Amino acid sequence: MKAYRYLTGTDDAAFCHRVTDALNRGWQLHGQPTLTFDQKRGEVICGQVITKEIVDTQYDPGMDLSRL
Repeated sequence: MKAYRYLTGTDDAAFCHRVTDALNRGWQLHGQPTLTFDQKRGEVICGQVITKEIVDTQYDPGMDLSRL
C-alpha cells in the first residue's frame, strides 16, 4: 500500500520538526513544498506532501495515516 499525507502548518520550527519526524519514520518527500500567506493571521503557511510504502498492509479508510 502507498500512503499519502499533506502536512500543513505555520512556517516555523514546529512544522519543520513534524516533517523531520515523518522522514525519520520512513515517509518520503513528494513534490515541491507550497507556501501561502494567511493575511488574517499574518503568517506564512507551508504545505508538503509525503508518501510511504507500507508492506503487507491493505488500505482501510478508517486507518490513522499519521501512525504509519
